[in-house]
Amino acid sequence: MAIITTLRTIRVEQYPNCIWVEVETDDGLVGLGEAWRGAAAIEAVVHSELADWLIGQDARRIEFISRTLLTPYLGFHSASAEVRAASAVDIALWDLFGKRAGIPVYEALGGASRTSLPVYNTCSGYSFNASSSAYDSGNARRVITDADGMRGPYDDQIAFTRDAGKLAESLLAEGYRVMKIWPFDPYAKTTQGMWISDEDLQAGMEPFRKIRAAVGNQMEVMCELHSLWSVPAARRICQALEEVDVFWAEDPLCKMDDVEQLRDLRAGTRTPICGSETLSSAPVFRRLLAEQAVDYAMLDLGWCGGLTEGRKIAALAESFNIPIAPHDCTGPVQLWAGLHLGMYAPTAMFQEVVRANLATWYQDLADALPQIDGGRVGLPERPGLGVELRPEVKLRPDAIIRES
Repeated sequence: MAIITTLRTIRVEQYPNCIWVEVETDDGLVGLGEAWRGAAAIEAVVHSELADWLIGQDARRIEFISRTLLTPYLGFHSASAEVRAASAVDIALWDLFGKRAGIPVYEALGGASRTSLPVYNTCSGYSFNASSSAYDSGNARRVITDADGMRGPYDDQIAFTRDAGKLAESLLAEGYRVMKIWPFDPYAKTTQGMWISDEDLQAGMEPFRKIRAAVGNQMEVMCELHSLWSVPAARRICQALEEVDVFWAEDPLCKMDDVEQLRDLRAGTRTPICGSETLSSAPVFRRLLAEQAVDYAMLDLGWCGGLTEGRKIAALAESFNIPIAPHDCTGPVQLWAGLHLGMYAPTAMFQEVVRANLATWYQDLADALPQIDGGRVGLPERPGLGVELRPEVKLRPDAIIRES
């Protein structure tokens, strides 16, 4: 059988954004899922809202469980704690399905559309997103000064601020052909994103110009805007970015569910628009796509409903002939889940990675990580997602483990 007997959540205080959900069945198999941001709130939802109903359910009925968990009275159309908890459970159920069948998750989804997938490097540093909450992002978006010391070769946020051209050369040497930076973020704080001065605009443009001067068009460059800007400010930034031919401007507006304004912004610039990791559920993406508001669809499997909903979003994007790109910059399990979706979905174009994370704290948590060669990652081989938490994670003194 495959009856769910136990739900287990694991989080560690050192990495307060991450939470892992294990779903155990009566045949002894355990599936692993992950969600991001508000770990304590997600933990509460899993044990106080989901556990009573999930325990006793057949873990093979993934679509039925997904439909039930994603249609509560509250929280369906946003990346709420309810949806993030459901996302982690769903990822764990697909991991279980693959393990039970002895196949990787991408095969369970429908098989591979490709044998490898390009990756791009998000140029964050070693602690970016690892230790700050959603309400404490100032450290990530601060102005980098001479007092900030490089803590290693992959402290890429400091690197793109100081010499983005040299950083691009470093990435090219490792085989990366696509990179993402966010030099405009510090300037949103002073105006609450309502406007950007020409002085700040030109300062934000400088890293892109340095990249083009150093490596020309050998490197594709993306601009992350982190949903910080008003319509006029975003328009000014996107129009300025036309000079350096960025691959996309990601999440330019606060909020990215303002489809009409996003559509008008896209119509007013040659810079392609990407969005949005912040959105949840296929119906929300359907409207975004139907209104021709984006050129590329970015989805986060830990926020949108998991692999079940992610597969539907990918199919919607395919019907509108729009490429997708799974989000990372979260935790190692979501990275693996995104990679499986990317291998399966015909319209997937990239998998986001953070080389600083891959080289450091991801290794402390996960027993396996994707191997990048020449800027691409190959098909996963192990059954399920192909990753487990390292046994020592549960033995850490700062580990918080709950079971239902």
